[in-house]
Amino acid sequence: AFKAAVLIQQWYRRHVARLEMRRRCTWRIFQSIEYSCEQDQIKLHNFFSYLMDQFTPSSSKERDFISRMFISGESYKEAELEKYCDYESIEVPDSYTGPHLSFPLLPDHATALLEAFQQKQQLHARYVLNLLHETRKHLKQLPNISHVSTCYSEEITVCGDLHGQLDDLFLIFYKNGLPSPSKSYVFNGDFVDRGKQSLEILVILFTFLLIYPKEVHLNRGNHEDHMVNLRYGFTKEVMQKYKMHGKKILKMFQNVFCWLPLATLIDQKVLIIHGGISDTTDLDMLEKIQRNRFVSVLRLKKRKESSEKPQIQAINGESKSGTDAAPRLSLQPQSAQAPSTANRLEFSRWLRQTVQEQIDTCRRLVDISESEPEELTYSSMVSLKDADEPCWTRQEEWKQVLDVLWSDPMPQEGCRENRVRGGGCYFGPDVTEKFLEKYSLQFLIRSHECKQEGYEFCHSRKVLTIFSASNYYEIGSNRGAYVKLGPDLIPHFVQYQANKTAHLLTMTQRQGFLVALFAKISRVEESAFRALREKLFAHTSALISAFKSYDRDNTGKITLSNWATAVESVLRLGLPWRMLRPQLVRSTEDGMLEYKSWLDDLAMEQRSQEHIQSSLLEVIYRNRSNLETIFRIIDRDHSGLISFEEFQQTWKLFSSHMNIELTDDGINDLVRSIDFNKDGSIDFNEFLEAFRLVRQCP
Repeated sequence: AFKAAVLIQQWYRRHVARLEMRRRCTWRIFQSIEYSCEQDQIKLHNFFSYLMDQFTPSSSKERDFISRMFISGESYKEAELEKYCDYESIEVPDSYTGPHLSFPLLPDHATALLEAFQQKQQLHARYVLNLLHETRKHLKQLPNISHVSTCYSEEITVCGDLHGQLDDLFLIFYKNGLPSPSKSYVFNGDFVDRGKQSLEILVILFTFLLIYPKEVHLNRGNHEDHMVNLRYGFTKEVMQKYKMHGKKILKMFQNVFCWLPLATLIDQKVLIIHGGISDTTDLDMLEKIQRNRFVSVLRLKKRKESSEKPQIQAINGESKSGTDAAPRLSLQPQSAQAPSTANRLEFSRWLRQTVQEQIDTCRRLVDISESEPEELTYSSMVSLKDADEPCWTRQEEWKQVLDVLWSDPMPQEGCRENRVRGGGCYFGPDVTEKFLEKYSLQFLIRSHECKQEGYEFCHSRKVLTIFSASNYYEIGSNRGAYVKLGPDLIPHFVQYQANKTAHLLTMTQRQGFLVALFAKISRVEESAFRALREKLFAHTSALISAFKSYDRDNTGKITLSNWATAVESVLRLGLPWRMLRPQLVRSTEDGMLEYKSWLDDLAMEQRSQEHIQSSLLEVIYRNRSNLETIFRIIDRDHSGLISFEEFQQTWKLFSSHMNIELTDDGINDLVRSIDFNKDGSIDFNEFLEAFRLVRQCP
């Protein structure tokens, strides 16, 4: 009996170890594919940014059109935005049965919204725009770094990424309670994308923000960016839910996102940021920059840099010498004599007026449309207050924002570029230690990365990652979590899984805990390998070339070791391919892989889902996300259709890059040939069909 018990124990431990190994491999697959998609998004955006920087418009009309298309959200002046998004002109019909909002908001309004969204009701567009208008006004008065104290509430709850998963937010409120004067919350960005109810999450959070402005705090995440939203679903979600007023709502969301604070500081000891830090992160700079200028953190506008240099020189009292091509500018004050510096407020107003006059002069000379003066915000007041301190370049400010939104911690020492995501950096424990010591902080709280248990410590427990979207990759793939901090600043975690199916899987009692765990892992594992096989199929042509480099005798076979090396050289996902091989390939008796038959099996599996030619299907699988993102970029008004004018201007960008000369008549003929149903616009199916026809041409 004793020997039997030992054998059973050994078998059990081996089996659990295998399950854990499979679980970790599955996790690596999901995470590698996710980061690979983020790389594609940034590469695509950088490509369009390059085109914008190299393209020379032939007229002011053409320049304005291109600027509005690719720099969405930045082309509206203050008054124009208010007029364009006028909610008062939208009538609420008597047939509307959803929740109603009136301002100022009360707790009852939040309760009504929660109940309505639980019943799958939709808030009317008028109320959405009104809410966004009030939220924007409130956010503009907030500092870049919010300061929170545990003295005013018993504890502060910090939540990580939600990514459009409304059930997780409901579960957090159910377990922890609704925001109130005694229940403070910090939501650490990435409210949108991937999930299907991003808009409802934002409406709820903005409502509580306006009701309890001292107890609810929102940080910006890397997905609060309209260029990211084009790829990951939020843009599409808004346009599907609000077909009539969706463009106005999107425009307001874009503007609200750029006003979200960048960080939150608890008791001057715990810093909460979405992504991370770098070896150049400067909280003093971060607190003083004008955060609203970075509508999309993915792109730094190089054309605007020239219009800001005179501003810096004017403040510092410097003048650039030399024979520049641009006209020399007189940056001496043209307004009334400067008031005494003893009156700081009067002097600040005079300085701001003088600087604005010089900026307007520079813009007129370089033919850049001027921005309408806005009311003083917190950031501008800070900038004026410290006008005698050194000024930073736009590049330095942009990098500060990029790093705090996109960076990840790493176990190695140092700081290096984050090539896995394509943005931000990797920072090591030494960087964390120096940063905490410099600003007298105890630890950092960040999000940005999905963790299997919902949270994870690193860097000797000085960096805490919190992630609140459970079942992020697949049902049962991960728990969500939030953390509570009291006056002692000791973190207390609460974990959960919002989906009922995952709960049933983990609580199965008939066959015991081990069988339930195995079923759960198998379900997630199956989903991960399905996504990985799609990724492999999408790179069939490149894989064949890599395999042939090892098959010099054209036998159609390669060793399993060479297979693993070749696959990694093509996909660059950093996965343990030798360990994953049994789930992906069948080897012959002599330990060799018939790679052509293996690729045929992959193609057969995908063709069973899509009845399209294999070679074409491969290209569509590889490029569909990029094609859809390109389509949405060109579709400036988010109507789901590309107008002839939008297509013509975009083609001019491409033809300029590829040195192809094509007349306007030639472009018109091209766009008419793509418009198969002759309705005067191009939908996404026509866009894909044109791509298919081009691929079929010899």
